[in-house]
Amino acid sequence: MLATPGPLPSAALEDRWAFEVKQDGQRAMVYLPGDGTILLRARSGTDITAAYPELLPLADALGARSAVLDGEIVALDDQGRSDFERLQQRMGLVGAPAKAARMAERVPAHLMLFDVVHLDGRLLTGLPYAERRELLEGLGLAEPAWSTPAAITGHGAEAWEVAREAGLEGLVAKRLTSRYEPGARSKTWVKIKVHRLADVVVGGWVPGRGRLTGLPGAVLVGEPHDGLLHYAGSVGTGWSHTERARLAELLENAAIDARPFAQVPPVAEARWVLPQLVGEVRYSSRTRAGRLRHPSWHRLRLDVTPDCD
Repeated sequence: MLATPGPLPSAALEDRWAFEVKQDGQRAMVYLPGDGTILLRARSGTDITAAYPELLPLADALGARSAVLDGEIVALDDQGRSDFERLQQRMGLVGAPAKAARMAERVPAHLMLFDVVHLDGRLLTGLPYAERRELLEGLGLAEPAWSTPAAITGHGAEAWEVAREAGLEGLVAKRLTSRYEPGARSKTWVKIKVHRLADVVVGGWVPGRGRLTGLPGAVLVGEPHDGLLHYAGSVGTGWSHTERARLAELLENAAIDARPFAQVPPVAEARWVLPQLVGEVRYSSRTRAGRLRHPSWHRLRLDVTPDCD
């Protein structure tokens, strides 16, 4: 079951919803037959069990009870937040068990459990979320390599503010009466992302394709430090067609031959411009190299002068 992007439920209705922290990792269905074995499957259906050897002891956590659990495999940073960039070092190691075991020591994975869809031979998808959640919490699944994070009923605005201040990715709101809809992107689960804002300097662009032919498909942006413009990523969303056409004019008038960035952006067909346009972008988080993740254009900042001379 997948969540639909959307806003926080209104204060008048929030007591009908539970709020969970949105994790940034690899979604996994966990099959526990009750015979001492475990199977982990990714959203694609791929068997990923061998990539996460530290999760194998979960096979014995429920004894002879059988269960199918839903959760997210994450790698935590030093502040206990899920860090997808760290997890990427663990993904794709299904066919390399020796390397997976070594990486488990260096970058341990953690399974965040948030739903139970089958328990003791009984299919639970028809039960409301609140009942499934009670059953999940009753399993007492809490060890160093897995846990059942809290869900808060109501208080959505407060939960969102806590998530924002803690630097988390966002929240998932789940209607208390919602059934589990396998494979569906349901409006009874809503993901609310915490977006951060940054002022960036446009230093280049990449031509668009298809309906965007003749227009910028994305702009290459940077942030000034010590008189240099350091590449921060590419932004390809957030404009209307009119705004994109206006941006094309501004970029054409600012065209130069030399790259304005201190680093070479890993982008093909880049065109360079004078670093004179400042934009405000929304983004979800940053990589360890300081680049913006999931950036989206917010507005042009005509009131700000770039400082990258």
